[in-house]
Amino acid sequence: MSGPVQADAEVVAVRRAGAYHRLVLLAPAIAGSVRPGHFVALAVGGPASSMLLRRAFSVHRAEERGRSGGTVEVVLAVHGPGTAWLAERRPGDRVDVIGPLGKPFALPREPVACVLVGGGYGAAPLASLAEGLRARGCAVHTVLGAATADRLFGVLEAKRISDSLEVTTDDGSAGRNGIVSDVLPDLLTRTRSEVVYACGPMGMLAEVARIAAAHGAHSQCAVEETMACGIGVCMTCVLPVVGTDGVTRMVRACVDGPVFRGDAVRWADVGTVPTDALGAPAEPLAPMTGGLR
Repeated sequence: MSGPVQADAEVVAVRRAGAYHRLVLLAPAIAGSVRPGHFVALAVGGPASSMLLRRAFSVHRAEERGRSGGTVEVVLAVHGPGTAWLAERRPGDRVDVIGPLGKPFALPREPVACVLVGGGYGAAPLASLAEGLRARGCAVHTVLGAATADRLFGVLEAKRISDSLEVTTDDGSAGRNGIVSDVLPDLLTRTRSEVVYACGPMGMLAEVARIAAAHGAHSQCAVEETMACGIGVCMTCVLPVVGTDGVTRMVRACVDGPVFRGDAVRWADVGTVPTDALGAPAEPLAPMTGGLR
């Protein structure tokens, strides 16, 4: 796989998907190198904008060939002026994009049963991941959750690809009334799944990793840390991760992740620099906050 490239991408389509927008970009130099779990960083506001920082999005789908050539599709929720600008794009507009970025999901070498867990539009990369797993002979069981029905993403695709599908919503407006961790333990037991893949809010990932470990399953979690540069320069997306040597290091989600082993992330310490982390100051630093969307 080649490294990331920068491209002046043409907007092919912007489609509503419940509470979200699906943005399709013509970027053949990027599309052929994308793997499930990769993300792209989009410039916002146009060349004269004061919004200097890019916005990072997991790739929902990348099509190397097709009527429009190589396309990259992302899913976004409007949270601020940057994402609002992206949602207002129309076919023919241009968006500067860098990708593919980060480390993708690792697929099992042998066919095993797998569970895919997605929260809200964090579920964007799961469809292409499921297709890759099925191509390797793996059974795929999917759990999708959100606060409300309109904030679910990928339900129809998951029905088509998965061997089984569980849907949860906080308010009970679709599927089961509850959260993904309510159904995950029984699903792991029934399917005897050995690998759990998860994308979504950090609190959800922490609980998924805990449940997976309790059932003897390996988990891979794509974290949702705020990323300002996407290439490892700004250090805004660091989080504490335990290495194979047992040492905690502050690693960059954008280049060392966004996919990490669930049992290696110190979920309770995310947003802080633990005093026992390699190179940490003697006194704990204040929690890190921020938002860019």
